[in-house]
Amino acid sequence: MMSAHEGDLMSAAEACAALGISTATLYAYVSRGLLESRPGPDHRSRMYLRQDVERLTQRKRAGRGAARGAAQSLDRGLPVMETRISLIRPDSPYYRGRSAVAMVRGGATLEDTARLLWDCGDADPFDTAPDGWPTRVAGIAGDAALPPIERAMAAIPLLAPDLRHSLSAAPAAKRGVAATLLRQNAALLVAGTPDARPVHALLADAWRPGDPAFADLVRAALVLCADHELNVSAFAARVVASTGAHLHATVCAGLAALSGPRHGGATARAHALIREACDAPSPAAFVSERWQRGDDLPGFHHVLYPDGDPRAAEVLAMLRERRAGDARMQQVETVLASAAETSGRHPNIDGMLAAICFVHGLPATPALCMFAAGRFAGWLAHALEQQEHGMLIRPRARYTGATPAE
Repeated sequence: MMSAHEGDLMSAAEACAALGISTATLYAYVSRGLLESRPGPDHRSRMYLRQDVERLTQRKRAGRGAARGAAQSLDRGLPVMETRISLIRPDSPYYRGRSAVAMVRGGATLEDTARLLWDCGDADPFDTAPDGWPTRVAGIAGDAALPPIERAMAAIPLLAPDLRHSLSAAPAAKRGVAATLLRQNAALLVAGTPDARPVHALLADAWRPGDPAFADLVRAALVLCADHELNVSAFAARVVASTGAHLHATVCAGLAALSGPRHGGATARAHALIREACDAPSPAAFVSERWQRGDDLPGFHHVLYPDGDPRAAEVLAMLRERRAGDARMQQVETVLASAAETSGRHPNIDGMLAAICFVHGLPATPALCMFAAGRFAGWLAHALEQQEHGMLIRPRARYTGATPAE
């Protein structure tokens, strides 16, 4: 893990001077999640991450009006396009107007969620069982030595040539391809074979067969991860979809974006934090010392949910109900309490996916697989919506390089 060294931190006075703001405005920036603060040398003052201050300074320099909006839109700022798929609110993500948290409580599966996200109406694209792997794919699909995301990215493009409807403009045909792809991706993530079982059952049986309580946690995680508006992987998928590429290519763009350490890699870092804290003589002291020396707490805080990630809160409530009294769950509770007391931060969905794995004695990989299997439904929804719009996504750049010679 990288630490925030002294040179990476700024005092309140330095941050205010760089941004041209008052101390009160600085505190407001912190409360809105635009800046991170850390304990100062005397534990009474506060320090601020230089990278956050510099990012905000660049935004201010972008100026007002259209140029400023364009600069901000690519960094969790203004929306860049319209969508009817999902909406982020403090209590839950909403899928076409329905609360994802409420759907979990109502027993919805990933397939139910996909039908909603894909706007299927009364049609069911999952009414046909998928076939086994073609010969050209079987070797890759069953190679458990390959990392899950890489295995899926390698196999999925090879599945497209066998589909006559992969480039079909008919909505029903595309949704049928999407349903097959959703099941195939889940099987690829666990080096299995696609079948008609719900995706959460296929995944859970690969990791903890015969554990219905665990399978229900996986179901909830998939539904809660299914979409999150224009996150980086969904945007990548939409860009590719806007070219008219087949759905196999669009989801590979999503998988490629997810493979980055700043996106899908968050689950592995969160799992490592929980494990390292629980292995320490004092988990509370480990978390406190980590925070006070300037290190991050992966798996905690989400800039879009300053008061706490409702997806994580739902998973945590289910874990507490099913694993109360479990020694590993008690360790997780200690880490959560220590993080809240030290930093005031609550767990995010990455942290709770990692917690599911830790409590059940699993490594970090299934956490990423749950995220990828769930979010796959959202990528497909964005691809379908973008292709129905029929517009090419082609933003313009604001050149800041050397001036060409006359």
